[in-house]
Amino acid sequence: GGPRRLLLISNSTLHGGGYLGHCQQHIQSFLGQKVKRVLFIPYALHDRDAYARTAREKFESLGYGLDSIHESCDPVEAVRKSEAIFIGGGNTFRLLKALYDNSLIHEIRKRVLEDGIPYMGSSAGTNVATISINTTNDMPIVYPPSLKALGLVPFNINPHYLDPDVKRTHMGETREERIRQYHEEPNTPPVLGLREGTMLLVEGDKATLQGVTGARLFLRGKKPTEHEPGTDFSYLLTDSNPLNP
Repeated sequence: GGPRRLLLISNSTLHGGGYLGHCQQHIQSFLGQKVKRVLFIPYALHDRDAYARTAREKFESLGYGLDSIHESCDPVEAVRKSEAIFIGGGNTFRLLKALYDNSLIHEIRKRVLEDGIPYMGSSAGTNVATISINTTNDMPIVYPPSLKALGLVPFNINPHYLDPDVKRTHMGETREERIRQYHEEPNTPPVLGLREGTMLLVEGDKATLQGVTGARLFLRGKKPTEHEPGTDFSYLLTDSNPLNP
């Protein structure tokens, strides 16, 4: 085994670029030379074949083979044999339900936290890496047995974090207000708002913000704070304990 290694990406596609184009150098540096094949989990989208083709094309262009878990007759065994795991974006509720339905929550946790294999998530795949999916932006189109997720980090993330647009007349709730409402509930963990183009790299007990935009951190009962790429977020890994699903 080894220390946990996570690359939690806010979004798969950045305006003006292709699939994972904005973070491909981060991916290569994260996976390195040792990993030859990546296990892809496409459960967040309905058309898993098309999704796997897109991901395979990208990873092969970076020098990695890709196996999609939906093509395996035994998903649990596929996780047990995997060298690295990548969970893509889509609908977070659909994704988490499929992880539970296929008995993968415990298996993925074990591979990542005990065996130390690299875990990459983007969007919904980043949401499920955290304590729970309570702070996803997605609609609950299906009903997972629990909102508790993989708990690879002891806080929550809000991918695609959006700042209020001062020029717009839309008076609906801002993302910040929704997160504040979440924090009105007792014992709720920190929420890291990752803007488009941002990602969090976790290596053991060290967490660093990477990418081109910043992040906004929400702590219960405190004013939100702004953070630039390069910020050390390691303290978020020790402030509370991961909830075991």
